[in-house]
Amino acid sequence: MSTATITSKGQITIPVSVRDDLKLDAGDKVEFVHIAPGRYELVASTHEVTALKGMFGRTSKPVSIEDMNAAIALRAGAAR
Repeated sequence: MSTATITSKGQITIPVSVRDDLKLDAGDKVEFVHIAPGRYELVASTHEVTALKGMFGRTSKPVSIEDMNAAIALRAGAAR
């Protein structure tokens, strides 16, 4: 079991063994998932992009690459 101490600023240092096991590097994000009253789980937010497959179900109509590029260009222009 690994232990960390909370600083006066509310920060902790994740022990090396935990960082290695979760494959965490500087700048990576972690999530604290509420499991039960008084219990949380630390989860690395570095998911594979393939984990997103099927998240929104099947599309009702196929979208062409050209349509995707046009939508991206439209959003990029609006952001300026």
